[in-house]
Amino acid sequence: MRRLILPLIFGLAGAAVLVGLGVWQVQRLGWKQGVLAEIEARIGAAPVALPAQPEETRDKYLPVTATGVIGPDEILVQSSMKLVGPGFRVIAPFETGGRRILLDRGFIRLTDRDRLRPAVTATITGNLHWPDEIDGFTPDPDIPGSMWFAREIATMAAHLNTEPVLLVSRTSDEDPVAVTPLPVTATGIPNNHLQYAITWFLLAAVWIAMTAFFVTSQRRRTKKD
Repeated sequence: MRRLILPLIFGLAGAAVLVGLGVWQVQRLGWKQGVLAEIEARIGAAPVALPAQPEETRDKYLPVTATGVIGPDEILVQSSMKLVGPGFRVIAPFETGGRRILLDRGFIRLTDRDRLRPAVTATITGNLHWPDEIDGFTPDPDIPGSMWFAREIATMAAHLNTEPVLLVSRTSDEDPVAVTPLPVTATGIPNNHLQYAITWFLLAAVWIAMTAFFVTSQRRRTKKD
């Protein structure tokens, strides 16, 4: 039995650590679900006027309604849409209330890339957004070809001569609607804590089983000796 004390302590300690990690992920799951619920509630709230000085920490997902002119200049960002396939997000300048901001008009098919989208006056309802889509693997935009691979707010604003503020369209009263809106939702925010918790609990079960197998085999060997 003395020879089994150390393996038992090691096995139980390892299992406790793995179970603790699983419990922690369950707690994180509850926290993330609360955050997502708050974001969804904020996205769907009653729209307000465009703030004079929008700030990311305060105004991310803020519902906004604004009337202005959507400019013909645009940036095309590679994207895709369920049941449709690959295409582009259309980012255009939006002049409203003496200001010029970025407007994410929504999605177009690959075949609509070269179709003219002239300037149009419209009332847009949507959400302010500061998407985080850039990492070390994101290619630089092909600015001469107006081809972008991520929504880079500061760079797009400099290119279209706008404020670094992005309004993502949810609805537009332009007739006809030239672009299919892709509104802001919380569905793209990762929430993998349940999978992580299951993984840790399964590892704990395997660890306990291995410990039990080792202790049992050692006891049998001791009895034979």
